[in-house]
Amino acid sequence: MRKVIAIANQKGGVGKTTTAVNLSACLARAGIRVLLIDFDPQGNATSGLGGQGQKDGKDVYRALIDALPLPEAIVETGYENLHLLRSTPELTGAQVELAARSDQHFVLRNKIREASLDFAFIFIDCPPSLTNLTVNALCAADSVLIPIQCEYYSLEGLTELLKTINLVKERLNPGLEIEGILPTMCDFRTNLSKQVVSEVRRYFGERVFETVIPRSVCLAEAPSFGKPVIDYDIRSQGAESYLLLAEEFLKRYRTELELGF
Repeated sequence: MRKVIAIANQKGGVGKTTTAVNLSACLARAGIRVLLIDFDPQGNATSGLGGQGQKDGKDVYRALIDALPLPEAIVETGYENLHLLRSTPELTGAQVELAARSDQHFVLRNKIREASLDFAFIFIDCPPSLTNLTVNALCAADSVLIPIQCEYYSLEGLTELLKTINLVKERLNPGLEIEGILPTMCDFRTNLSKQVVSEVRRYFGERVFETVIPRSVCLAEAPSFGKPVIDYDIRSQGAESYLLLAEEFLKRYRTELELGF
C-alpha cells in the first residue's frame, strides 16, 4: 500500500510538526517504511530529525522545480525505515514559481505519482497557513490528519480548515478524506482541555482519534536535540501517546499492510 497523508492546520502551534515527526518515527520503529515530506519553509520537521544544515542540494524545493528527481532528493535519517524529504527556506520562493505553471496545484501530486516510492505511508508536514504549498499538499494527499490544540480558539480554526478541505475536495481532489482529528497539547488537569476534547468528540464522533496527545516537556525538548521523542525519552508520557497513536494507525491499516496493497 501507499497512503499519502497531509498533516495540516491553518493555525500554528497546534502540534502539527510534532505529530509529523513522532508519528512517522513510531511507525518506522514498528517496521513500517515511512517517508516524511517537510513542506514547510521553516523546516522544523527537518531539524526535528537532525537534517538541518545539509548542503548537498537534496531537498523538496529542488524536486519541485525539476532540478532533481524526487527519489534522488530523499535522504535517510538515523532511524531505520524512516526517510526524509528535507525542507529549505528557498521553498518560500516556490510559491511564486508554482503560480506560473498551468498545473500549479498538482506539482507535488504529480511528482509523487511519477516516482517509484516504496513507502507504506507518506506524511506531508504542511505550512501553518493556506498557501499554494498547502493546496499542493492537499491535492497530493489521500487524506488529512488534523491536529487540534485543546483550547477554545482551536475549535474556531477547525471550522475554517474543514471549509478549506471541502473546497479542495469539491474543486481539485475529489478523493480527499479526513484521516482523523487529533487532540494535542492537552492538560488533563484543566476543565478547559477536557471540555474541548468532549466538544470535538461530540461534533465529529469517530473522526476523532482515541489517542489524545498531552502537554509534555519531553515533546518540547526533543526537537532541540534533533530527535523524535521515542529516541529522546521513550519512557515519557509524550512518547507513550505517540506510540498509542501509531497503534491506532496499524490497526486501521492492518489488512492493507499485510496484503501489501
